[in-house]
Amino acid sequence: MDHVLHLKCLICGQEYGPDEIEYICPHHGNDGIVDVVYDYELIGQRISRESLAQNPDSTIWRYKPLLPIQPETAVSPLTVGGTPLYRADRLADELGLRHVWVKDDGRLPTASFKDRASILAVAKAQEKGAVIITTASTGNAAAALSGICASVNQRNVIFVPEKAPAAKIAQLLVFGSTMMLVKGTYDDAFELCLQAAAEYGWYNRNTAYNPYMTEGKKTAVYEICEQLNWQAPDAIFVSVGDGCIIGGLHKGLKDLLALGWIDQMPRIYGVQAEGSAFMYEAWRDGEDVLTKAPVSGITLADSISAGLPRDRIKALTAVTHTNGAYICVSDEEILASIPALARATGVFAEPAGAAAHTGLLKAIELGYVSATDRIVILNTGSGLKDIVGAMKGVDLVGTKANYVEPDLADLRRVMAGL
Repeated sequence: MDHVLHLKCLICGQEYGPDEIEYICPHHGNDGIVDVVYDYELIGQRISRESLAQNPDSTIWRYKPLLPIQPETAVSPLTVGGTPLYRADRLADELGLRHVWVKDDGRLPTASFKDRASILAVAKAQEKGAVIITTASTGNAAAALSGICASVNQRNVIFVPEKAPAAKIAQLLVFGSTMMLVKGTYDDAFELCLQAAAEYGWYNRNTAYNPYMTEGKKTAVYEICEQLNWQAPDAIFVSVGDGCIIGGLHKGLKDLLALGWIDQMPRIYGVQAEGSAFMYEAWRDGEDVLTKAPVSGITLADSISAGLPRDRIKALTAVTHTNGAYICVSDEEILASIPALARATGVFAEPAGAAAHTGLLKAIELGYVSATDRIVILNTGSGLKDIVGAMKGVDLVGTKANYVEPDLADLRRVMAGL
């Protein structure tokens, strides 16, 4: 990993060699989040836009020189990365815009964006010879880790709130994880996981705590810019819970600017649910994210439920350093976006993924975007992850099934009433 210069604490600026610390700056307890700092001159000698154009590998490993792993590290055989970027002209027309795309990470192996981080976590754990890897999650990160561990026969222990959606719990059981259903919130599960990892010496994949999760998540924006022929969009909309995804997008864009592969920094818009709006409140009120008290973290969009976002430093920077904004939306608005996004684009998103669409709607009202902006909406998970949420969404917009007897006469009756 000669292309990694050091790990830098985001609070005090202390720098550490990659092998000097495991996860966090020891001067700040569990809040001592660090960032991976690269030698871009060396990286630029090993990879270029031109070499990528000749690379048939569509997975995140096409960007391996930009990732913090050894060149010889064995990786999961699952196809993580290369998700489609759909041009959404009908959605753009509906909203009075000219250029809108939807990046659909619901197409990844375990049906969520979190595969990007988890595949890197498993690679790092295997570099270190870890016997067991662990994480806490509202569901998607857990399912991602569980599935990728299954693909390489890596033992793992997962902590999720007992009220996690059934589909996500089913994935954990199917993949054979040792699962701990925590009688509490995601924040409770996170704290218990930290304690367990320290107690038993497990490799810790936890969002933000493990600095390499940002590095896996940044690959989505590499793909977006490459799919747009290296013309960076003007604005990116993404839902925010713990803050690691939005921080990862910002990190990836900074990488591309440092390499000279793009010529502008897109504005990043973070979208939060009203009941879990820690980052929105901190951004709106100019609060210190290290001292701000947790919020309730209650939302039907379980994937962005976080009373105390763990990657809050990077999450705030991603918005403030790009002239973006945080946007707060209601659960009802999020649920209504599930069918709205699906009917305009064919992309079926879980509530957290649909929240990015909701954020765009609100941004138009607030005057944050113009008609000519080139805009990307990031869907972070498949709607099949949360069928209950999807059904609430279609109920909100008045879509009902029609019941019919198995004969043509009754079908005629039903059709006459439509």
